[in-house]
Amino acid sequence: MKLRCLIVDDEPLALDVLETFIERLDNLELVCRCSNAVEAYTCLQTEHIDLMFLDIQMPKLNGIDFLKSLPSPPRVIFTTAYRDYALDSYDLNAVDYLLKPIAFERFLKAVAKVSPVEPKSNLAAPAAILQPEPDYREAFIYLKADKKMVKVMLSDILYIESLKDYIRVKTETKEIISYQKISFLEEKLPAGKFLRIHRSFIVALDKIQAFSATAVDIGKTEIPIGRFYKNDVLQVLGQNNLLES
Repeated sequence: MKLRCLIVDDEPLALDVLETFIERLDNLELVCRCSNAVEAYTCLQTEHIDLMFLDIQMPKLNGIDFLKSLPSPPRVIFTTAYRDYALDSYDLNAVDYLLKPIAFERFLKAVAKVSPVEPKSNLAAPAAILQPEPDYREAFIYLKADKKMVKVMLSDILYIESLKDYIRVKTETKEIISYQKISFLEEKLPAGKFLRIHRSFIVALDKIQAFSATAVDIGKTEIPIGRFYKNDVLQVLGQNNLLES
C-alpha cells in the first residue's frame, strides 16, 4: 500500500526536490504540495495523508506551531536548513529531521522509518538504492548557492574544500560556494567514492591522478594530505607500506 504524502515548504526548489524523490519510490504517492501552513491545513481536511514532509521556517505560521495545532497529525518528517529545532522535533514525535540540502540517500533512510523502501520496478532492489555503486552516475545532491538550490552530480565532483563555514565544490566545469560545513557534507557522500584526506579537503577517489606521502594530484591541483589522515589515506590508496614517512 502506498503512503499518501504531503509536502509543505515555502521554497519552490525544495518542493521540486522532494517531489522528485517521492516519484522515485513506488510506495510513496504525492497527494498535495503546499507553500504554507494554510494550504496544508486545507489539504489535511480534504485528503487522507499518511506522511507529511514539513518545513519549519515559513511565513505566517512555522512548521512547529502548525504541527502543534493539529489534533490528529499524520507522521511527520521535518525538512529544514536550520539545526536549532531538532529537540522540538523529537518532542513532537517526528519520524526524522532532515537538514537541507537533502541527499536522496538520507531521504531514503527517513522514509524507511515509516515504511520499507520500495524502488521503482526498473531498479533491482531496495538495497541497490542504498548502495551508491549501481546508481552513482545518476546520484546528485542539491547545494544552496546564490539563493538557489544548485544540482551537483556526484560523478562530476573533483574535490571539496572547507572555507570555515562555507565549502567550495570543484567540478571540471564549475565551482560552487555553499554555506555548509564540510563534516556535514562528508556524511552524505558515498564512502567508496570520496575520501577525507585533510581537515579542509574531501577528494573524489576516481579523480586522483597521482599521489605521494604528502599530497594527491587532481588535474593541475595538488591537495595536501593531513598529518592525522595520512595513515588512513595511504591505506585506502593501497600504498601505505611503500612510501617513506
